[in-house]
Amino acid sequence: MAQRRMFSKKITDTDIFLDMPLSSQALYFHLNMHADDDGFVSNAKTVKRMIGSSDDDLKLLLTKNFIFAFESGVVVIKDWKIHNYIRKDTYNTTIYGDEKSN
Repeated sequence: MAQRRMFSKKITDTDIFLDMPLSSQALYFHLNMHADDDGFVSNAKTVKRMIGSSDDDLKLLLTKNFIFAFESGVVVIKDWKIHNYIRKDTYNTTIYGDEKSN
């Protein structure tokens, strides 16, 4: 997993993002930090527990379409490619190919 991630103000400075509670915003940032190079996170519930966020914070990110969830429990950051550009020589393909193809 990468050690660095970027965030775009095109997303994080919007009213829809800033109107969310700080706990939901923090969860979004932490999910981004735990995502693979394609924006997939396999342990969203663990991340939520690690930072003390609630189920409502995760549901709010889903409702506001900041993340998408799959039946497998994997979530993906919707605006991943706006936030991060991964160089081809350091890119690692996601192991969640089935979810990526949906």
